[in-house]
Amino acid sequence: MSRQQKRTFGSTGRRGRGNNKQSRPRPTISNTRQNAGKPMQTQTSARVQVADESREQEMIVGRRPVIEALKANTTLNKILMAEGVETGSVVEILSKAKERSIIVQRVPRKKLDQLAPDTNHQGVLAYMAAKEYVDVEDLIEIARSSDKPGLIVVLDEIEDPHNLGSILRSADGAGAHGVVISKRRSAPLTATVSKASAGAIEHMPVARVASISQAIQQLQKAGFWAVGTDVETNKRYDQIRYEGPTVLVIGNEGKGLSRLVKERCDFLVKLPMLGQVQSLNAGVAAGILLYEIVRQRFQA
Repeated sequence: MSRQQKRTFGSTGRRGRGNNKQSRPRPTISNTRQNAGKPMQTQTSARVQVADESREQEMIVGRRPVIEALKANTTLNKILMAEGVETGSVVEILSKAKERSIIVQRVPRKKLDQLAPDTNHQGVLAYMAAKEYVDVEDLIEIARSSDKPGLIVVLDEIEDPHNLGSILRSADGAGAHGVVISKRRSAPLTATVSKASAGAIEHMPVARVASISQAIQQLQKAGFWAVGTDVETNKRYDQIRYEGPTVLVIGNEGKGLSRLVKERCDFLVKLPMLGQVQSLNAGVAAGILLYEIVRQRFQA
């Protein structure tokens, strides 16, 4: 079945790749339905609790502990490696990190000395995630197994861990089936995010992807319609109907949605701002939009 057959909006068209400026009835996301699990995170040794740029994270320090964590498929946010370290067990670390698409960031050795001052880091340390990530396909299966229309929140470079935690909490409250975040220029799942989510992180599956635009496209092919936020659009958030499978896309705290992500969305909506500031905090905006979806689905 084609994407267009799966995702019908009645008489309305799409926003994103081509606009029809004629007056139209309020767009309606058609009603179709979209649980997959992953093994729990494996424990390893040589861990250190640190605060890195105001984000508490648990670290695995040293070459051998990092190698064992990689072998055990421990969920890692990223690996820090001293500049100029190229030989020996580092080669194995780089190879295994590449296999698992884990970010490896080169930093001055002084940076590692600051992060792990009382340990022999050997030029390598890894940040552990607060919980295991899933794949986008897992989120699709979770939504399909639900008795409610699919609802997935996609975050385009949300950098503040408190915003991410807040959005996870709102997403759980609104009955979302999962959240998608970016591997780069985004807050990962950390202890700070977990605390800000008030426990919601334990109930909300999170996928971490290299390309937000491609993740949205994957969800669209599975029958979802993508609704993004943009202060420049003329369509209010309550002028869209959300009864069908919906991807809610929230942009960066300062820049909003990136161009490619904006173009990938089917619709762009905005929250009316009556004061002097142009936009709301990302976490607040996400909460309002999520509960507009809840309101409409209760009334449907």
